[in-house]
Amino acid sequence: MPVLQQKPVTPSGRFYLKNKVDLSDKRPEKSLTKGHHRKKGRNSYGRITSRRRGGGHKRLYRKIDFRRPRLDEEAKVVALEYDPNRTAHLALLEFTDGEKTYILAPESVEVGDSLISSNEKIEFKPGNAMPLNQLPLGTKVHCVEMLPGAGAKIARSAGSEVRLISIDGGQASLKMPSGEIRLVKENCRATIGSVGNGSHQKSTIGKAGRNRWKGRRPRVRGVAMNPVDHPMGGGEGRTSGGGHPMSPWGQLSKGYPTRKKSKPSNSQILVRRNGRRVK
Repeated sequence: MPVLQQKPVTPSGRFYLKNKVDLSDKRPEKSLTKGHHRKKGRNSYGRITSRRRGGGHKRLYRKIDFRRPRLDEEAKVVALEYDPNRTAHLALLEFTDGEKTYILAPESVEVGDSLISSNEKIEFKPGNAMPLNQLPLGTKVHCVEMLPGAGAKIARSAGSEVRLISIDGGQASLKMPSGEIRLVKENCRATIGSVGNGSHQKSTIGKAGRNRWKGRRPRVRGVAMNPVDHPMGGGEGRTSGGGHPMSPWGQLSKGYPTRKKSKPSNSQILVRRNGRRVK
């Protein structure tokens, strides 16, 4: 999908790049939406746990079918829709009995196409879902399950895809967009192709107000704060103190590993994203 640059009739429009996408202008399917109370970065105690969040336009949450449990039943793509809650677009599917569901719109899928989900080998085309052991090696897939039947967890953002490298001993090796290679069970389902809206990463915000519409608030630099607020704060004039960049709580912010060593899925990682093989 091409990225358009609009005529700079305003200062903010000069740097704004947007996707040219042919999406439906219909309102979202009412039975597949619900109210979305945004937490604005607060936890259940009302304390800020994620900084720089708040405000933004009201949103409806779209209920997306990441499991696709209706097997061996064809569903027709009746609309491609925008979703404000994620970078990917949505495809509205309608089954022969009239039931409708949302899935992440795969690349090159258009209105009128028929898609199917199965535990057996089916037609090889973008949007169809089947177990990894039914796919040829080298296939690009998205919406991959980490546990059979648990629903898609891997490769769900716009333009993302993983590559099936090998299948051995009941395990499938997948190469992630980061370069990491990890194992999942071979009977986990995945959707063929990559997630649509791949040109999302080429778009630019253009102005600060567009970030505010998304609920993103300004980020204050640590060196601009007082010493009581940040380890890098204070000093006469502009000075950083010569230390390493860190968070307000003293955690190094560049290159310091933050993944828990006790995470259960650590045993499924063969090669880290830095190229080092896990011992």
